[in-house]
Amino acid sequence: MIRILAIAASALSLAACASLAPYGPQGGPGGQGYAEQRIESDRYRVTYNGVGAPGPVADLALLRAAELTLEQGYDWFEVTQRYVDGRPDSAGGFRPNVSVGYGSSSGRYGGYRHSGSGVGVGVGLNFSGPSPTSTVLEVRLGRGPMPDRGEAYDAREVRAAISGRG
Repeated sequence: MIRILAIAASALSLAACASLAPYGPQGGPGGQGYAEQRIESDRYRVTYNGVGAPGPVADLALLRAAELTLEQGYDWFEVTQRYVDGRPDSAGGFRPNVSVGYGSSSGRYGGYRHSGSGVGVGVGLNFSGPSPTSTVLEVRLGRGPMPDRGEAYDAREVRAAISGRG
């Protein structure tokens, strides 16, 4: 039992080595961070690359869209397209996953009767660590009254909500 715990602790330690980098611009091709591309005067494609669960990476893409909106002199942005690349379980490490199986058999061979049974228990571990995750947002920037649609965001509110978490 101690050996299993030691292996699990080692796996968690290795998984912790690869984590989401501090918020900032992308450090190079394939690196973590944000990048943006101007499509039209009021449209941008914002990409955030990271590792781990898709949720925090998507939040950082929204943060960059909010900052970009304010930098360009706009008040709000609307997400017109969204692409998330990453599995919900991509954070790595230990996730409880228990399976139990039971089997039995009996029969007769020659003049002898025999029977057998067995039980197995397994626990799932992810030794690969956190997986790369990215979010790509295509956003339209706007001034004045914000449209009353679910994908429209007040840039100041998004910046205050997400940048205050760290």
